[in-house]
Amino acid sequence: MELDSNVSPLAAAWAAIRTGLRRDCGARTFDGWLKPAELGAFDPDRGSLELVMPSQFMADWVRSHFGERLQLAWRTTLPVVREVRIVACEGGPKPAPLLILDEEPLPVEKAAAEVTPHPRPAFDPRYSFDSFVIGKANEVAATAARTLAEAPTVTFNPLFLHGGTGRGKTHLLHALGQRFLDLNPQAQVVMMSAEKFMVEFVRAIRENDTIGFKQRLRSADLLLIDDVQFIAGKESTQEEFFHTMNEIINAGKRLVITSDRAPQDLDGIAPRILSRLSWGLVADINAADLELRYNILLAKLALLPGVTMPDNVVDFLARRLTNSIRELEGALNRIAAYALMTGKAIDLAFVEEVLANVLRANQRRISIDEIQTRVAEHYCIRKAEMVSARRAREVARPRQVAMYLSKQLTPKSLPDIGRRFGGRDHTTVIHAVKQIEKLRASDPDIDAAIRLLTRQLEG
Repeated sequence: MELDSNVSPLAAAWAAIRTGLRRDCGARTFDGWLKPAELGAFDPDRGSLELVMPSQFMADWVRSHFGERLQLAWRTTLPVVREVRIVACEGGPKPAPLLILDEEPLPVEKAAAEVTPHPRPAFDPRYSFDSFVIGKANEVAATAARTLAEAPTVTFNPLFLHGGTGRGKTHLLHALGQRFLDLNPQAQVVMMSAEKFMVEFVRAIRENDTIGFKQRLRSADLLLIDDVQFIAGKESTQEEFFHTMNEIINAGKRLVITSDRAPQDLDGIAPRILSRLSWGLVADINAADLELRYNILLAKLALLPGVTMPDNVVDFLARRLTNSIRELEGALNRIAAYALMTGKAIDLAFVEEVLANVLRANQRRISIDEIQTRVAEHYCIRKAEMVSARRAREVARPRQVAMYLSKQLTPKSLPDIGRRFGGRDHTTVIHAVKQIEKLRASDPDIDAAIRLLTRQLEG
């Protein structure tokens, strides 16, 4: 990553953001409330940046009226900043902003009106259909979501998206909602988690406002409910949820629901809700395969200007980080953030240092038996030869390769490895490891074979 020798990327991004805010909010509002903000600490692990205000009063007001706008501006300008925290200066309160304005200070109400958000839900603009990378694991879900967002009429309703954590359900939910509103600007769209549905329903009961709650949800042209599994076991909430579903579907409105499990695997959910969910289209999002993970990394890298990552590093990340897309993106952001802060070039050594804990957590448990099987297949010998007493070269060399890989890819001790290769002594294993290390340095074919077998075993 190339850094400006005079201005840090954080400072450059902040200067650009301030220019945009002054243009959009007006000079008076900007000078009174936003100009005093200063860059604070940046945590590259979390992607969290502090903006420091002169007083607690200013911090609270700016957080309330400009928090979302600042968050969005930073994410758009410098994606490694994923969270913006607006805090007060530790030095104590300073004069309130109204005291430093000109003779006719701008009332708080007027300033707030200038930044009143659009009544549409707070969709994340990064989550669009164009930025959603499609592969075999998510093709059906992505196609269904786009169809529900764009088609004048749909033959399935509701759409039920399910998959494990970090596979793209939230991305599709935001993309669907934004696209539907782009095509239907006057439409009413409501998006909430099932947990928020429950909390607002309970509050409505407490405040005798259940009619208002029902009307707000049931008047929606598109209702998006995230993580429906959270209402499991909540009977009164499920009762209201069921009637809301029926009203939306019977009125020809569109309903999208997400969960971490398929309908038949949701415990504690009323059977009639599960039945209703199954009437529509149920689309699963499976774990991303190697090709999809690789393409996702390339797509995310394109959104990080100035970040240069060699192909072998991209391949390494795609092969080693297999738990979720969210983890993959988080690792990429962490690498970019550390490169940003240190000015170091991104290579395998740098990545292994920055992601040491993550890589350890993702390391697949490889068995000696698995290594023996793979090596025997590669060299076209019987697996039984791995434990035999034969010393012929066509058997001995593959056996040494398998011992070497067992030492490199498993936590087993040298005596343990020797026992798994026909009860051989640990000194035999040491000799095999040293021999293969020497051959890797002088024989390109051996080195290539070791690399190939390692990729296959780790993948």
